[in-house]
Amino acid sequence: MSTDTSTASSNLLTLNVALGERSYPIVIGPGLIGDGERLAASLAGRQVMVVTNDSVAEHYLERLTSSLPDSLEVRTLILPDGEVHKTFASVERIWDALLEAGFNRRSSLVALGGGVIGDMVGFAAACYQRGIDFIQVPTTLLSQVDSSVGGKTGVNHPLGKNMIGAFWQPRAVLIDTDALTTLPSRELSSGLAEVIKYGLIHDQCFLEWLEREMSGLRELNTELLARAIERSCAIKAEIVAADETEQGVRALLNLGHTFGHAIEAYMGYGRWLHGEAVAVGMVMAADLSQRLGWIDAAAVERTRRIIAAAGLPVEAPAEMSVDDFLARMKLDKKNLDSRLRLVLIRSIGAACVHDEAPLEMLKSCIAEFPRR
Repeated sequence: MSTDTSTASSNLLTLNVALGERSYPIVIGPGLIGDGERLAASLAGRQVMVVTNDSVAEHYLERLTSSLPDSLEVRTLILPDGEVHKTFASVERIWDALLEAGFNRRSSLVALGGGVIGDMVGFAAACYQRGIDFIQVPTTLLSQVDSSVGGKTGVNHPLGKNMIGAFWQPRAVLIDTDALTTLPSRELSSGLAEVIKYGLIHDQCFLEWLEREMSGLRELNTELLARAIERSCAIKAEIVAADETEQGVRALLNLGHTFGHAIEAYMGYGRWLHGEAVAVGMVMAADLSQRLGWIDAAAVERTRRIIAAAGLPVEAPAEMSVDDFLARMKLDKKNLDSRLRLVLIRSIGAACVHDEAPLEMLKSCIAEFPRR
């Protein structure tokens, strides 16, 4: 294991992302948004800017800022909500705010929100004065189990998702499980797609647990959600520690994402939530894995069944043709030397990166996949 787990303090659990000098803690538990002293302990200097969106600000911005020590110079920036705003222009607004406030190299950014805010704030931090610290305070399940951990930052381009960005690790990730109580059910299901992914690629026992407890997770059982978040973060932290910049094993975290990103780009960012698109992509990856002879029909059906149980789609958009999928999949960042590299399922709980699927087989997989 590349992660260290410390004992819980009261109701808090701490994991460690082991990256040498760039190592950082993931703290999981209730009440963390209002724990200003804990957040302040990760700051390099006294200047801090909290960046959030208008939806999250309504619930949590005042709670976070009012808990910070009076010794800090605190500024805030509220951006519009939604994937459609994950753009270079939004990141420029962060830089503008930092410059107008006279923030220096020892200043810090705090990303209070979901994956869109976290990715943009991280990218802004990576570039401002050639790199300043930032802290992730994720408020959606998807960002808590996936995008807040690992240092991938960036923005979307009209031709592809997350095509412009940088690797920039946070100083800490503070996961307040109470934030999930205000999360819409569709957003919760979107996050569950990434949770399911960890079971499919790395931990069959975890997948079996998810199959048993899915109804409780969807009903916001706090104990079950904390356990799901803990295991998901532990798996991701282990993989990131082994391969920080995705030169090898980290690519496995992209199960379903090549198909899913194609759906998001074609349909228009925000029409399909990220987890919804990835959910369909994971079923498509399972279908192709069966065609390659690696898994049987029962494994494909098992994948489809748990994704449907999470309240997620299992059918591709009716509007998308084979060519629509392929045109966008060819822009995937995993591709090398014009070879389409896909993350596929070798067996339940184990995945691989494969670049030798026959083109006609891939086309048949896409063409014959159920549509809605």
